[in-house]
Amino acid sequence: MIQAIGLTGDPRKDLSPVVDDVTFEARPGQVTALLGASRAGKTTVLRLMLELQPGRGITHFRGRPLHRLAHPAREVGVVLGDVPGHPARTVRGHLRMLCAAVGVPADRADEVLEAVGLVGLRDERLDSLSRGMDRRLGLACALLADPHSLVLDDPTAGLSAREGRWLHGVLRAHAAQGGTVLFATRDPKEAAHAADHVITLDEGRLVADQPAADFARTRLRPRVAVRSPHASRLGDLLAKEARTARRSVEIVQEDGNRLSVYGSTCADVGETAFRHGILVHQLADEVGDMGPTAGADTAQPLSAEALERGDLPPLPPPISVRPTPSPQYPLRYELRRATGIGTGSLTAAVVLVTSALVSLVLARAGHTPGGRLLGAWPQELPLPPAALGAGLLGAVAFGDEFRHPALAADRGGVPRRLRLLAAKLLITGGAVLTLAFLAVGFDFEVLYVLYGREVAEVPADWLSLSASWAGLAVGCAWAGVLAAGIFRSTTAGLAAVLAVPILVVPLVQKALGGGSVRTAAGFAARMREVALLRWPFGGERYLAAALRMIAQPVGGALALSLAALLGAYLLATRRGRAR
Repeated sequence: MIQAIGLTGDPRKDLSPVVDDVTFEARPGQVTALLGASRAGKTTVLRLMLELQPGRGITHFRGRPLHRLAHPAREVGVVLGDVPGHPARTVRGHLRMLCAAVGVPADRADEVLEAVGLVGLRDERLDSLSRGMDRRLGLACALLADPHSLVLDDPTAGLSAREGRWLHGVLRAHAAQGGTVLFATRDPKEAAHAADHVITLDEGRLVADQPAADFARTRLRPRVAVRSPHASRLGDLLAKEARTARRSVEIVQEDGNRLSVYGSTCADVGETAFRHGILVHQLADEVGDMGPTAGADTAQPLSAEALERGDLPPLPPPISVRPTPSPQYPLRYELRRATGIGTGSLTAAVVLVTSALVSLVLARAGHTPGGRLLGAWPQELPLPPAALGAGLLGAVAFGDEFRHPALAADRGGVPRRLRLLAAKLLITGGAVLTLAFLAVGFDFEVLYVLYGREVAEVPADWLSLSASWAGLAVGCAWAGVLAAGIFRSTTAGLAAVLAVPILVVPLVQKALGGGSVRTAAGFAARMREVALLRWPFGGERYLAAALRMIAQPVGGALALSLAALLGAYLLATRRGRAR
């Protein structure tokens, strides 16, 4: 059961809240419709229920508020709009990625695809889906964790009648299995035909709460729709004849040349038009809405005397925006996210080709050290192509979460969670290490084929150069990940990577450029003396090598940048939790 109690939106400036003290229930085994005209507050009610925007009130899902549930996706499935997935991802790949997010086996994706009739389109890209297929995919995403309740906002908007009937059939089947279904709509006929219970809103207030049969009997009535270029004259004649015959007929002038005639029949209206020679373009029986406030009790405002006495109703509890939980299996989620689109492969191909071309240019010009030649890093460039590609891959890893917020479709992006960050750092680090050494190997082979062993030779200090090369690639990638997570933008992540050699390196060089009367010579020997136990496998040498890397201008600047970005990320995480 869904119990919404006292839902009230936060007022804006001097305006009244969009939703004011809405209370209702949606029972299990039933389909409940939330009916209202445009701007009546339906979407706001749903967002307050799901703790997606601040306000007042509380909503219980089977007796517990959503923020008290360990796994909200297993309690309520939500469809509030189009699927916000990456347009290049396949239908099946998108669902498998979300399976890792909600903590269900990957095979569940095939089960829900069959349930919603998308098996034949499982390898199609998301940007190729029609509106109806996209809505089916949204329903599949909501059903992944097998939730007890479904909450949908105007699910049939833009769908054909056939697609609408199919969707309501799925909702009815879910309710028949004991689930709770709540959907918002502006169409009274849809509410009467598809729901068991209808809740009507008008201007943010609850005005009716009744079974669908009572709603159809008391709030819907037949009418005759008339379209004529002489609608005003025909309306006057129909009203005059109704008064003469003492019949209860209501005539409503609609927009343009359209009339709605209540209490009459097509035959009577047609005969009147024929007798007076009035041209009629349309004459049809329809079912119309009496209006959201017809026959409903409206709440009266408090009087001045009541305000002076302090007879104020108690305020419902405040609603805080619920943070999006981290994926249940963050490593699986990140791996499927990264491999589900071609961005990584395309970036790697561009990096390899660019790096080889730069190496050839440097070899032709001559006077380039072997390490810079194999890394395709001329003095004029701030970073080699492999490091730039690593930074781009890192920035995309978090930037795509905000451009295409599959994890948090209604919040504009995912929260800054440490588990998700650790998964992104690990997967991205492994990917860029592979890319960096592939670039060096590819450059070596190209130089060997064209120029032979004279140019393509392994430097004597290849081990320390390899460590520095790996540290540069991983550092650039991690800087991109952290900056994109902080600023919620891929562009900001790549800008942070470029800022390291352009802005931070000169500052580090200036700081280290002054004279010093102290040196760190003999560091490894002193570490052996200080340590109580002997370092295994000569660990002091590796530590000294790492410190020498950091002592280099680029290494030191990258280390400082990573430390600053990590601190800013942790600060943003704490601020988000406090809110």
